[in-house]
Amino acid sequence: MAELDITSPLLSSPSSYQPQTVLTVHDDQDSEPSNLQSSLPTTILHQNHNHGRTHNENGHHSSPNPYEFLRSGGFSIPASTTVDPFRNETPFISGIYEVIKIVLCLPIALARLVLFGASLVVGYMATKVALAGWRDKQNPMPKWRCRLMWVTRVCARFILFSFGYHWIRRKGKPAPREIAPVVVSNHVSYIEPIFYFYELFPTIVASESHDSIPFVGTIIRAMQVIYVNRFSPTSRKNAVNEIKRRASCNVFPRVLLFPEGTTTNGKALISFQLGAFIAGHPIQPIIVRYPHVHFDQSWGFISLPKLMFRMFTQFHNFMEVEYLPLIMPSDHQKQNAVRFAERTGRAMASALNVVQTSHSYGDLMLLMKAAQLQQEKPWIYMVEMARIESLYHISSLEAVDFLDKFLSMNPDPSGCVKPHDFLRVLQLKACTLSEEFLFGSAHVLKLPLFRQACELAFAECDTDGDNFCTKKELADVLRHTFRELDDDEVQGLFNLFDTDNDGRMSRDDFFYCLRKNPLVIAIFSPRLLRKNLSKAGDKMLEDIV
Repeated sequence: MAELDITSPLLSSPSSYQPQTVLTVHDDQDSEPSNLQSSLPTTILHQNHNHGRTHNENGHHSSPNPYEFLRSGGFSIPASTTVDPFRNETPFISGIYEVIKIVLCLPIALARLVLFGASLVVGYMATKVALAGWRDKQNPMPKWRCRLMWVTRVCARFILFSFGYHWIRRKGKPAPREIAPVVVSNHVSYIEPIFYFYELFPTIVASESHDSIPFVGTIIRAMQVIYVNRFSPTSRKNAVNEIKRRASCNVFPRVLLFPEGTTTNGKALISFQLGAFIAGHPIQPIIVRYPHVHFDQSWGFISLPKLMFRMFTQFHNFMEVEYLPLIMPSDHQKQNAVRFAERTGRAMASALNVVQTSHSYGDLMLLMKAAQLQQEKPWIYMVEMARIESLYHISSLEAVDFLDKFLSMNPDPSGCVKPHDFLRVLQLKACTLSEEFLFGSAHVLKLPLFRQACELAFAECDTDGDNFCTKKELADVLRHTFRELDDDEVQGLFNLFDTDNDGRMSRDDFFYCLRKNPLVIAIFSPRLLRKNLSKAGDKMLEDIV
């Protein structure tokens, strides 16, 4: 049988009187402009029929919109943000003042480098002594070992001094660990972890890759670090459980998290990961600022050696740390980490006087990938990945793969592609129907009830509850609606869903097909219209979240 793709018809139409889905795309001139001051195109879905209505098997009128059960309304395209939260404002040495300052500071930089190296070695040796013979890593570090770590903490302050932070302005005080077991901070540079190590000596949550960093890996192990692999659901779940365990036990140090998950330039607050908020403990936010005129100290899209060199060759680097009031979760927010994170983010953004965006570590991955592929303006390929993941359930790794496909469309320097290149790569014909198909697919895919509808549609097909759907089960479901469906048409649909060609449709096959061809969900609408999607799938939706 010929291979099916998204241009293949799903069902043949034996009669011209069969209802068909038509997507009309137009600009809504009367709508109010959005907060980005742009009029957004709207897609209206409707059905053409000789009587304007369709009937289900019970004879009742169905909606003229086959996607109304998903609460489908107007389709809008959000405008892209102009904020780049990763751009360092001074990536290069420019201006006579900076050149003269660097030349004058070169001897000072050499002395600072010696101080940095000596402090790192002494701190490393003290940490090795403190960790020697300690095997019980699941329990708090004994107090005598913690006292030895004060040597390393003092060395950390000397390291800050070597980087030009001769004094650090503080505002407010850290709350007692018994009151605020969890602290969160914005993340601008590699300086903050060094400062918090000296100031608070907390338990931190860090990437598994940090353990292999020479010297540093040993020192952070003394902080009883909670390692996490951001791309592994199992690792993230284990990390959340460990955060809960340590935050709820006062004998452990307080837990420090950088909920943004990566460093930014401090000009915006990007989306928060939820690990710090799931436990529902009181949180003390801490904000860090780096006031500057000639040298941006943020570790944005800039190499570490270059940033260290610039720090060594400054007369003084400014740093301000502000401890904000505690944020106590309400009873409702203890059960809703998203709301708790939003409330904390608003408090931090307000104190920093910056905007909040939906960027995430995934955007940094896209930025680095575009730079690696030598794109002229790599920052234009960021998409505010947290929003994209929420709307379309696309992971950061999938987005990076999509970037490869997008770049094969030959984008111009502004990041735009020509229609014929876009359709060529997607193997679609250059016609209005292709454009409508793409607009409609994107619209349906981002509807809040789409994923729940997929879950319920598969549950309808999986009549025996074995997490697989046979060809007969699919035919029984569809023939309640399409009574004249013949065996060849059923086989064609089954082949479309059976993505791994193993002769049976798994749940993963079903979801993969509907994510790739979201308009296909309409064939299950007569069955799902009998269900209240906002209530029938509450438990299922909770499991998804």
